[in-house]
Amino acid sequence: MISNTKTMNQNQSGSKAYLTAIVMVAVLGGLLFGYDTAVISGAEKGLQAFFLGAPDFQYSDFMHGFTSSSALIGCIIGSALSGLFASRLGRKKSLIFAGVCFFLSAWGSMEPETFGLLPYGKPSWTLLVVFNLYRVLGGIGVGMASAICPMYIGEIAPTNIRGMLVSFNQFAIIFGQLVVYFVNFLILGDHTNPIIESIGNGFSKLMPGSDPWTITTGWRYMFGSECVPAGLFTLLICFVPETPRYLVMIHQDDKALQVLTRINGIDIARKTLEDIKNTITTKTEKLFSYGFMCIFVGIMLSVFQQAIGINAVLYYAPRIFSDMGMSNPMVQTVIMGVVNISFTLVAVFTVERLGRKPLLIWGSIGMAIGAFGVALTFGNPALSMVTMLSIMIYSACFMFSWGPICWVLIAEIFPNTIRGAAVAIAVAFQWIFNFIVSSTFVPMFNMHLTAGDNFGHWFTYGLYGVICVLAALFVWKLVPETKGKTLEDMTKLWRK
Repeated sequence: MISNTKTMNQNQSGSKAYLTAIVMVAVLGGLLFGYDTAVISGAEKGLQAFFLGAPDFQYSDFMHGFTSSSALIGCIIGSALSGLFASRLGRKKSLIFAGVCFFLSAWGSMEPETFGLLPYGKPSWTLLVVFNLYRVLGGIGVGMASAICPMYIGEIAPTNIRGMLVSFNQFAIIFGQLVVYFVNFLILGDHTNPIIESIGNGFSKLMPGSDPWTITTGWRYMFGSECVPAGLFTLLICFVPETPRYLVMIHQDDKALQVLTRINGIDIARKTLEDIKNTITTKTEKLFSYGFMCIFVGIMLSVFQQAIGINAVLYYAPRIFSDMGMSNPMVQTVIMGVVNISFTLVAVFTVERLGRKPLLIWGSIGMAIGAFGVALTFGNPALSMVTMLSIMIYSACFMFSWGPICWVLIAEIFPNTIRGAAVAIAVAFQWIFNFIVSSTFVPMFNMHLTAGDNFGHWFTYGLYGVICVLAALFVWKLVPETKGKTLEDMTKLWRK
């Protein structure tokens, strides 16, 4: 009798516990996204020192830059394929595939000599290629998860809390970065990062006195630690339902109604199902069926999220703090992670009340102030605390604006029938510009007009500040507000 009453109540109002469980599993993909992209920040110096010892080739700074960012190539591939996978296999099976990629990449990056095909612990050109292939595989998982996780949450969440739930995906990304900063810190323990100095012409050398443990073992543990969350995500995602929108697209209306009923209650479920069926007349439509501006806005949201430069700070945080003269840059990196996660929560709990556009505009302005503050004070020992504060402002403003809200909008603004392909294109542009920003940061940062000047520091953050201002203008003029609108309303909005 109690069980029947509970079932009736769920049919009337839906189950918040069921929705929460689904979203918590889905955001594990976001956590892995953050974990995988940030693990390199603690491991890259040990990795560089390891390959500097290769007897069959000379490991250049360019090779190290490529190796540190090779996962981003996979991210571009994975995000570009995500639309095809999401449309052909569905959102759920695509996330399972992404989880497998995460796990294999973590294991292979830890033990690139797996299966005994290469001698253990002996750096070589072949080992470098194998390592990068494993990192690219992980990047494919990141690229697919980055597109499909917010899409999955957006398609399964009720309209009135959709923005908040999709924002939790960004919270999970930043939490994953914080976790890996902390894990790297614990793995390093009493050991120290290798001492590496530039010898000119794009090459570096390992200095005497470097800790051998970090060169042979430490970086392996850092990459391998990802196996735990990757395995958990791959297992749990098998137990979540497919999204109602996709189920309708493949003509499984009964299953879609069951999922909608468990989440929303029977009355809202029936109305939502009818709205979905009215907008999904065919499985897909041509990409530009809703005009050029629809796709352009989605792409530019992705471009601006990366062009404002945040990932250059996240990926190279320990090096930046070291250049600022901080005694223990890993500690400052962890502190920045705590600040980031705190301000991400601001977006989570205000996005439905304040809307998407105001958060993006104010975040852009705050980031511009922070970036200009870094540009004007970096390299001046008397103003080092101002520089540190400016970096924190820059990062914190991103975390309550472009970090989560960009993903919310990308999950929301596209009509149902082109969402898979449109999200894939938008996210692919995001990873392309992520790669551009990450690979150009160090050369720009190290530019000098005269010996010893800080021109590169001023130019780099000054450029990011200008782009932040342009981002605010773009949002103000061209981005539609989606607060309170259903995903089906997007069809009407772009038809106009």
